[in-house]
Amino acid sequence: MIDPQSIPIDKIDVSALELWRENRHLPLFERLRREDPVHWCAESMFGPYWSITRFDDILAVDTNHQAFSSEAELGGIAILDARQDLRLPMFIAMDPPKHDAQRKVVSPIVAPASLADFEPIIRERAGRILDALPRGETFDWVDRVSIELTTQMLATLFDFPFEDRRKLTYWSDVATVIPQPGAIVETDDEKVAVLMECLREFTTLLLDRAAAPPKNDLISMLAHGQATQNMPPEEFLGNIVLLIVGGNDTTRNSITGSLLALSENPEQFAKLRADPSLIPSMVSETIRWQTPLAHMRRTATQDVELGGKTIRKGDKVVMWYISGNRDETAIDQPDRYIIDRERPRHHLSFGFGVHRCVGNRLAEMQLRIVWEEILGRFPRIEIMGDPLRVNSCFVRGYESLPVRIPA
Repeated sequence: MIDPQSIPIDKIDVSALELWRENRHLPLFERLRREDPVHWCAESMFGPYWSITRFDDILAVDTNHQAFSSEAELGGIAILDARQDLRLPMFIAMDPPKHDAQRKVVSPIVAPASLADFEPIIRERAGRILDALPRGETFDWVDRVSIELTTQMLATLFDFPFEDRRKLTYWSDVATVIPQPGAIVETDDEKVAVLMECLREFTTLLLDRAAAPPKNDLISMLAHGQATQNMPPEEFLGNIVLLIVGGNDTTRNSITGSLLALSENPEQFAKLRADPSLIPSMVSETIRWQTPLAHMRRTATQDVELGGKTIRKGDKVVMWYISGNRDETAIDQPDRYIIDRERPRHHLSFGFGVHRCVGNRLAEMQLRIVWEEILGRFPRIEIMGDPLRVNSCFVRGYESLPVRIPA
């Protein structure tokens, strides 16, 4: 383990993938918050970039879309500069007013009335998934619970063929991966080919929905929405990828993260079992603790002063939500997992400003329901080994987690 104090401050690169795969990034962020909260990294596998690491500075960037753009053409929302044919326009990678018009088309699916309709469906499925888990033998929690629950929900949101739902997980993983040897796709060309396959399947569904009366599913909404019905193919694909990733990664990795955090903090697990009314608060604390999307990126559209530094027009600016969520100046005892915090929803995991996560209430509801169902069934779930973490500084997630439910 490298001592974070031994690295010269100007050589710190918090985007290095091995830090994330080995879960070694947090001490470096702590040092940056303390010594250089608006930090210039001149060399990385993603090129030069600014790291914004404190809660209030991240808020300042996230809410100033005039000076800090999300536009796909300028680089989009992730630290990786996508190749031109992988640079997909999507409403999260647009600035107002186009962003606002497209977001408005899909937002009814996560309105309170829709969530009330989804709740019994999610509860019935969560119960069925949990009841089917083996007892007394080790299995992968990520595959059997986290992926299965979120993928079933995604299939419902899209009204996607249910038997093909694992394609949604696959496309989500491909969309967010950095192609390299051993990855789910190893080259940009492979990634393009898989995303084109995704586009073909969804275009067929789009044409079907456009020819039918409007319904309460995401593809029908895109097909009939005034701001989205005539999107060019790459923009349609961009928005589909956004909705798949947004509906998949946050919830899926927080379901796994919650089990891990509770197991690592047994006094909090005991507190939860003694008082299940703490589940909603535990869910918010988990989403802060896990920070399933570690960063969002912006591109400066003008010279800006921030934290005593001058960010130049065209610079890549990375808001490290994972660091802001551990900022001791904004959150009390941020390195502790406390399920009954006074303000558990005071975190950055959903972003702020015009790009705040549209599905945040749905994510919270899925997590709440799955934990209500877990507590009603299992006195104990044992972690049987270390999690395998995703090789990414964007998605802070898990590939697998071996667990056992005692017989």
